[in-house]
Amino acid sequence: MRKNSIKNIRVNEEVMRELSNIIRGEIKDPRINPMTSVVAVEVAPDLKTAKAYISVLGDEKSQKDTIAGLRSAEGFIRVKLAKSINLRNTPQITFVLDQSIEYGIAMSKKIDEVTKKEDVE
Repeated sequence: MRKNSIKNIRVNEEVMRELSNIIRGEIKDPRINPMTSVVAVEVAPDLKTAKAYISVLGDEKSQKDTIAGLRSAEGFIRVKLAKSINLRNTPQITFVLDQSIEYGIAMSKKIDEVTKKEDVE
């Protein structure tokens, strides 16, 4: 199975959907911020590993605590994922903090500031 095959894309989307449901509804860890979202998931072609890109709305401490909470709950998440998705192998999930949404918001604010300055002049 190639990395960008249709099957791999479907597996990525299904794992992302189920992972976000598990994080939102089944994990009771107080370290995990309620404004946590799964941005993307990349499952390896052999279905053994997966990278989950997580975005957390909040300060830096909240982001670190959320990633730590997710890493401590990896086993629980993997068991729930195995029950909800019928795959040959349940992937070992690695959580990666994704700051692209924050970067986009910051860039949008900078663009707005520049356009306001031009309007004043």
